[in-house]
Amino acid sequence: MSRRKKSHQHGSANRPRLWGKHAVAAALDNPARKVLRAWATRDAAAAMRFPGSVPVTFADVADLGRMVPHDAPHQGVVIEVDPLDEVWLGDLLGDAGERAVLLVLDQVTDPHNVGAILRSAAAFGAIGIVTQDRHSPPESGALAKAASGALEHVPWARVVNLARALEEIGEAGFWRIGLAGDSDMEIKEALGPPRIALVLGAEGPGLRPNTREHCDALARLPIGSAVESLNVSNAAAVALYAASVA
Repeated sequence: MSRRKKSHQHGSANRPRLWGKHAVAAALDNPARKVLRAWATRDAAAAMRFPGSVPVTFADVADLGRMVPHDAPHQGVVIEVDPLDEVWLGDLLGDAGERAVLLVLDQVTDPHNVGAILRSAAAFGAIGIVTQDRHSPPESGALAKAASGALEHVPWARVVNLARALEEIGEAGFWRIGLAGDSDMEIKEALGPPRIALVLGAEGPGLRPNTREHCDALARLPIGSAVESLNVSNAAAVALYAASVA
């Protein structure tokens, strides 16, 4: 380990910076992830057990705070990485078992929401998530921190055209359920087939009309009248639970 000139950049889409003990530990444990370099306090560096191939620069907490956006909760460690290799939708569908749950996100762009959805996907055993490439966040420290390690474990397929992807998902035998608050059907009524694709839209606009048309059923979550809707990441967690016990 060495003491080098400290960088105060926040990383980029081509070389994102991840922070936080769970996100960093998961990245180090992922053989598919290339870690380029690291900055850490001495205590955090000892806990992380960086491999010898990763150059580590000792830094204090204040310096690390300037390396992440808005003094994010870095927990004493920051790494710079290469993005993960692309995941192809066809491969994701081809690897699905007889029973499988897939998440499809229609223009959900907030990295904290996508990170939380990845975490729920890992918790409930979803085979992956699908997003439209131009309308989804890149890998980032904020997303990885919200995912709490799940970014390294849950396959994420980015597609050019979401409608075509939904057609491919349907052809692979998935029953596509779009979550829509205006539906008369509750999600428990829409479940049934062993392969399920849960389709969620962004907060506010919800599912786009063309996305709705590519769903086999529209369903709502059974929430009380005191709350109009749930945050999209919370809705994903509830829908995943419903699918897991169906």
